[in-house]
Amino acid sequence: MEQIIFHIDVNSAFLSWSALEKLKAGETTDLRTIPSIIGGDTAKRHGVVLAKSIPAKAYGIRTGEPVSDALKKCPFLVSCPPDHKLYSEKSKLLMTYLSDICPDIEQVSVDECYMDFTSIAFRYPDPATAARLIKDGIRDAFGFTVNVGISDKKVLAKMASDFRKPDLVHTLYSHEIEKKLWHLPLSALFMCGRSSVEALHNLGILTIGDLAKSDPQIIVSHLKSHGKMLWEFANGIDDSRVVPIPSEAKGIGNSTTLSKDALTVEEIRKCLLELSESVALRLRKAHMRAFMVSVEIKYSSFQTASHQTTLQAATNDSGTIYHAACRLAAELWTGAPVRLLGIRTSRLEDEDAPMQLSLFDLGEEKPLSEKQKSLNEALDKIRSKYGKNAVVRGTLLKNDP
Repeated sequence: MEQIIFHIDVNSAFLSWSALEKLKAGETTDLRTIPSIIGGDTAKRHGVVLAKSIPAKAYGIRTGEPVSDALKKCPFLVSCPPDHKLYSEKSKLLMTYLSDICPDIEQVSVDECYMDFTSIAFRYPDPATAARLIKDGIRDAFGFTVNVGISDKKVLAKMASDFRKPDLVHTLYSHEIEKKLWHLPLSALFMCGRSSVEALHNLGILTIGDLAKSDPQIIVSHLKSHGKMLWEFANGIDDSRVVPIPSEAKGIGNSTTLSKDALTVEEIRKCLLELSESVALRLRKAHMRAFMVSVEIKYSSFQTASHQTTLQAATNDSGTIYHAACRLAAELWTGAPVRLLGIRTSRLEDEDAPMQLSLFDLGEEKPLSEKQKSLNEALDKIRSKYGKNAVVRGTLLKNDP
């Protein structure tokens, strides 16, 4: 049977979840029915619109713009601070609900996930009927709405869920892209941010169809590997699979929102070093090693990208994690301003598990020597007593990959 993938995305998640909580507490006005936004704390660099209501959208308010700009567009706009603890709770409830329907769930953010519908398709008349039942079930159970995108490709399912909202189901199968996708502007293409749109416009490429029919070599010459990816997405080329994550410990990671956008490789690597030290310390405290390292980048446009790699030897060493993270970041980064960076490790094993050695040189991924292990233990003790910034590994910064 052909692979069928759903992309399930909560409509204005932060605003919907805050609205429901306020109604539960006795509020009489539903934030979703008036011009309203969820806006953060300017001092913590979250002074931007994180979510907006449909009435707010009518005033031209955009996700990611400063709250101050949004208030100029609509002086009577209602602004509420985010409640990330609440959002985490709502997200867990949603993912548990979906996992009971289908075990093959890949959560990609607090408010969206992919579902590999293929294994449960026999239970329903057709995918669209199933998607509507899931969508309506979420609305009835929790009071908020979702969009569901259906396709045979992950990237197309993602773009289908971004079609007209809210509370709707859309399909975008490979055979439908010419009719449903190619007439749309480049900004509707997943991962095509403002700078990419401008670069493509300069080449006379205005729509997704224009890009799909362009010479990929010309696109790559101007936008490098990111251009190749955009050309593939425009043509519905995506071989990635839904990767279900077990409900048990999924891994250990850390992320940080930068005080100001990172604009250079050096700034990105410095942040990755701090994150690597933090993640490695947590692994050692848990007496675990990781086979997989992933890096997440969120741009100032709020677009997010991630990439992962499997190590040849499991590790809890910050240097190994750092070098892997730098390689991943180099593959991911488009040159656009970076707002958030994250490192996550997964495929964990016990620290005392036998280490399988390779006949080949593992380079930076080779098992740690006893001297390196002793160094890590000493650094952990110093930081535990005097703070995490008490000592910094200058050698890693000097030997950036």
